[in-house]
Amino acid sequence: MPETSLRTYARTGGALYLFVILAALFGEAFVRGTLLVPGDPAATVHNLRSSEALFRAGIAVEFVTCACDVALALILFRLLEPVSRNLALLGAFFRLTFVAVYSVSKLFLIAAAVIAGRAEYLAEAFEPKQVNAMVWLALAMHDYGYGASLLFFGCCTVVFGYLVGKSGYLPRSLGILLLIAGAGYVVYSVAQVLSPSFAGKVLFPWLLLPGFVAELALSVWLVVRGVDSSAGILR
Repeated sequence: MPETSLRTYARTGGALYLFVILAALFGEAFVRGTLLVPGDPAATVHNLRSSEALFRAGIAVEFVTCACDVALALILFRLLEPVSRNLALLGAFFRLTFVAVYSVSKLFLIAAAVIAGRAEYLAEAFEPKQVNAMVWLALAMHDYGYGASLLFFGCCTVVFGYLVGKSGYLPRSLGILLLIAGAGYVVYSVAQVLSPSFAGKVLFPWLLLPGFVAELALSVWLVVRGVDSSAGILR
């Protein structure tokens, strides 16, 4: 691949990656971190009703990140293809599978918004506690779906981390960070299925923090530095 094309892929991918990270922080940390009250379904439903526009904005932004992640799967494949076409393709497939599962999990957030927003209609058939329980269940299903998606994202991160480390035109330290991050994603995803309380109370957020650091470092590097044109593999 021509060096100029590789640089274009690097900077475009870095910009998309930065957007995905910021958008995910908006949806997860700001929106849901503000509106969802742990252990209190009634307060959570009240917040969703009083700030429905904000909650829906968070969902919409995260759906946009899904489209960006599809593009990133292609970009990262093309960026790392010179190292190993087969492994780069495997990483891209893992990322696309992650997007598919992640997108489906967001449908449960839409369900929560719809149930919470139809208070008058649902009041004819359900008690307030039942409505709260349905919203809470939808939110819980989203969390499980998101956790399941991290298994595939972790595998993608491990594969791409290995390729980054072997590339020579990207820092080996970034590859190591991505390998650690990917392993953390996989462990957390499996732990959430086996023991949700252990995963939520003991592993979160410690196993996910390396992922944030690694992905942010990679995105910034791609935007600012791109690729090392002096690497032998690019000559």
